[in-house]
This record gives sequence, structure tokens and C-alpha cells, in this order.
Amino acid sequence: MTDTPDTAPQTPENTDASTPPVTPAKTPAPKNTTTVLAGAALAVSAVALVMASLPYFGVGIGPQVRGYLLSNPQILDEMVTARQQAEDQNISSAIDAAAKANPQLLAHDARDPAVGPENAKVTVIQFFDYRCPGCKAVSVPYREMMARHPDVRFVFKEWPILDNGETVTSNYAARAALAANQQGKFMAVHAALMDERALSIDVINQILQEQGVDMAAAQKAIGSPDTARHITDIHTTGVALGLRGTPTFFVNGKASASIDPAEVERMIQSAQ
Repeated sequence: MTDTPDTAPQTPENTDASTPPVTPAKTPAPKNTTTVLAGAALAVSAVALVMASLPYFGVGIGPQVRGYLLSNPQILDEMVTARQQAEDQNISSAIDAAAKANPQLLAHDARDPAVGPENAKVTVIQFFDYRCPGCKAVSVPYREMMARHPDVRFVFKEWPILDNGETVTSNYAARAALAANQQGKFMAVHAALMDERALSIDVINQILQEQGVDMAAAQKAIGSPDTARHITDIHTTGVALGLRGTPTFFVNGKASASIDPAEVERMIQSAQ
């Protein structure tokens, strides 16, 4: 998982569309990169654990250990998977505790884009960044899942955390999507932004135009202090909840331990 940013987005004094907002200086690494590094560390730990436990099972060291591991390589994979699942579950439990202690953090916010009935029995909330590889990877199956559950309320929390230094693309994309939402075109723009692998400010503007967004109104909304405040509020919520990165999903206030839409769907079915 990724680390949560510890600095709030800064809003520039000049908030017109030609000067995109400055985003947190310290941001998480993409989830897939961190997962690879974490997996390597877990593999090393798994080897150590196996070697430490072998004598307990009557297996000696040296050639015997090597032979045992070569004959049973699945043990390392199973240990890495089990340890990662336990870590993810511990993180989810901590997030759930924060959400339960502060229910207002996930309370209804009329500013957030949402799909589905307002009085739905089940509400799914997603925190995401348009440049997040994990978010993009699950975007299509997540939208397919949404189509299977028209009775569920799906809420979208724009959390642009992957900008750094002079890069402001994630923040600009979030603002653009919120501007599209004001014109009733959120889902079309959201899908296009997620499907685009090489986002830039020019590409984002092109997507808005292609989806029929009024660009004059959109540029005004993109540079609006209200939009900046909305994104800052989401960032504050993410930090208060202890979120580790994007995407993060909640089903009726409980965090999913996995980014897999299939896990989110299981939580939906359980909640129903």
C-alpha cells in the first residue's frame, strides 16, 4: 500500500484555469510500484520464517533446507499472500475504527459526484486519483459492477495525491471532473479520464470538449476557490481516516481490504 500524504493541498492565490492548483509536495508512490517492493520484502521475510520453522518440523539446515524449499516453492507464495492479506486486513480495521469514531467523515456531501438513488440501502464510496495505476486497472470492472447494481449509491471522492513538484495533472483532472459534474456529464468524463493512459492538461481539456462540456463554464469551475476547497476537504478526510492510498473503497462505512471490485461486490451483497 502507499503512504498517506501528510500535507494538505495548497491553493494558489491566482486560481484561474491557466494556473492549475498546487498539490501536496509529498505524495504516495503508485500502488503497483509499492506493492512490488512490499512483495519483495515479504518474500525475504517468508524465507526467514520458513528457515526458522523448519527445525520444528524436523527438517535440518543446509542441503536439506534447500531441497525442502525447492520441492515446496508454493510455501513461500502462500506465506507472502497470507502475510499481505493480514496486513491489508489490519489496515482496513484501523480505517474502520477511525470511520466509526468519526461518522461525519463519510457523511453525505452534496458536492461529491454520485450515481444511484439517494435513499439506497447500500452506499459505496471510492477515493481515487486519475493517474493512479491501480485506479485505472479496476476502473472498467468497477463500472461494470455499478451497472449490475442500479439500486446502490456510488459516490466518487476526488483525491489527487500523485502530483509532485511542478506536476499538477492529477489535481487538474479532479477539478475538471468536478466541473463536468456541475454540467451533468461526470460519468462520461470520469470514464474517459480513467481510460486515458497519458493524461496531461491539454488531453484533459480535449476530453472535456469531446464529452460536450461547456468549456467556458468548466474553466471557471476549474479555477474556482470552491472547487479547491472541496478537494482540500476530501484530502483532510482521507488523512483523518488514515487512508494509505488510492483506490480505497468503503461499503456502508466499512473499508475494503482489497482494491478488487469482486471484493467490493461481495461486500455489497453482504450489506444487502
